[in-house]
Amino acid sequence: MPTKVWRSWLQSLLPTELEGLLHDWPFWARPDQLPPADEAWTVWLLLGGRGAGKTRAGAEWVRALAEAGGVGRIALVGETYGDVRSVMIEGESGLLAIAPDGARPTFLAARRRLEWPNGVVAEAFSSEDPDGLRGPQFAAAWSDEICKWAYPEETWSNLQLALRLGDRPRQVVTTTPRPTALLKRLMEKETTRIARASTYENRANLARSFLTEIVSEYEGTRLGRQELMGEVVDDVEGALWTWSMIEAARISAAPELSRIVVAVDPPASAGPDADECGVVVAGRGEIDGDPVAFVLADRSAGGLGPAEWGARAVAAAEEFGAGRIVVEANQGGEMARAVIAQVDPSAPVKLVRATRGKSLRAEPVAALYERGRVRHVGAFPRLEDQMTRFDGTARSVGGSPDRLDALVWAIGELMFGAPTEPRVRRF
Repeated sequence: MPTKVWRSWLQSLLPTELEGLLHDWPFWARPDQLPPADEAWTVWLLLGGRGAGKTRAGAEWVRALAEAGGVGRIALVGETYGDVRSVMIEGESGLLAIAPDGARPTFLAARRRLEWPNGVVAEAFSSEDPDGLRGPQFAAAWSDEICKWAYPEETWSNLQLALRLGDRPRQVVTTTPRPTALLKRLMEKETTRIARASTYENRANLARSFLTEIVSEYEGTRLGRQELMGEVVDDVEGALWTWSMIEAARISAAPELSRIVVAVDPPASAGPDADECGVVVAGRGEIDGDPVAFVLADRSAGGLGPAEWGARAVAAAEEFGAGRIVVEANQGGEMARAVIAQVDPSAPVKLVRATRGKSLRAEPVAALYERGRVRHVGAFPRLEDQMTRFDGTARSVGGSPDRLDALVWAIGELMFGAPTEPRVRRF
């Protein structure tokens, strides 16, 4: 409908009609955001990218059940109690925000429950406490981000045993997919109905900066297929890293770090067709007294000449206060040191040489991930894309794994190298 037409139509409506339209979810929803039309389902599984409108769809389904009455009790299950409150209940698309004034539930935070004026109750549960679902019983449930649950199998099993009220207990599951055993099992059930949505389908409701900056970083990667397109991306057979290993390593912030390094894997040539220059920043800290490497940034880029990648490495060292720039010297030898010296003569550079194949160098670092000795501070889509595809050969990643090489040099220096070094000069 042309913009002028629908704006004119909206302006012709009375305030009461506008209020009613505002809360008429079937009018606004996309088809993938509406419940299945058939009656044979018990699980409605919404797989979507970040910002695809999954939360709104789940909240509107619960709201419709609650306002219709008859269900009595509903379970709200999230990764943590905090997530249930901040996303499912109090979030911008949560149950409180979408409710009309005359039917808005009351949130009793201390009791972790919502109460609607007609007597329907929804209770909050956390995947960190699966046993919290023992005892209560429900006629419906909304489970959010099951692929991030701390104890997915225990939590899901207890929830199913609690869904024993009414003629046909049903549940909606909203999640960005990951290749977990629970998700795959749900997708295969005959009584599951699957809806899919990408981030792009909800672009009208997303900030332009999110689409231009964040989304562009994920485009063209396996992680982008998962986080933007809502696809279930399986692990590559033989790869040294799996998605579950990386997700288990992801944190939002690093503790105090004793060492920080920038590792550089220079390209053998320059120009638009040259390999990328790998530039990865990592630091060393402790968790429960054990040394842990923290990946802080991936500043890799393609098409860089020597002066450009040298400046990029020095800039990363200055930004993070790195004490050493580790450069693979197989391509150019001492020239790599000279390139960085032209940018900052005082930058401490350590040249390292690859005497073993890429797979042999990467295996000890992959083992650190398996032992929980590496953390990713945030997401690094293109780096993680190389990691989860790398089976020891350049062919598996479609070319030279430059980002991965830089990661291996950084973590190797932090976890297996010298314990101290001078600080980079700060401007």
